[in-house]
Amino acid sequence: MRYWMALLTKGSIWAVLASGTAVAQRKVDAGNMYERMMCVVPVVGKGTMDDPRRPLFASLPVRKGPPTRDGILAFSWVPSDDGKFALVEFVARDRAAFRGGAAANRPDVRVFHKGRNSRAEIETEFRRYRRSFSMDQLRTILP
Repeated sequence: MRYWMALLTKGSIWAVLASGTAVAQRKVDAGNMYERMMCVVPVVGKGTMDDPRRPLFASLPVRKGPPTRDGILAFSWVPSDDGKFALVEFVARDRAAFRGGAAANRPDVRVFHKGRNSRAEIETEFRRYRRSFSMDQLRTILP
């Protein structure tokens, strides 16, 4: 009997310790979830309802059907000072979504990966296109 009481007491201590560490864990900031790529890309589109002005590699809004979780999930952007370029944050579930489009070797596209490139490095490059740029302007949050 004492053996079981000793095990129960030790087990209870471990349960208390394990539950304490689980409660202490912090949630991941929504701005750091998923794969994120920061880019300088040309602005495309005629500015009409059928062809709105948008960053290169940014898809048109889906009008029918449920949204998909493949490819680029979301993006946010600000125009450059001259309006010819877009400073964009693309968000995807995995890095494979960036291989085809935005990671293409084009002379007019600059690509940075959030977490791999430093904030200072990204802001320095983006400020060449928009003087008052801050990374806080591009905050794409997904549920």
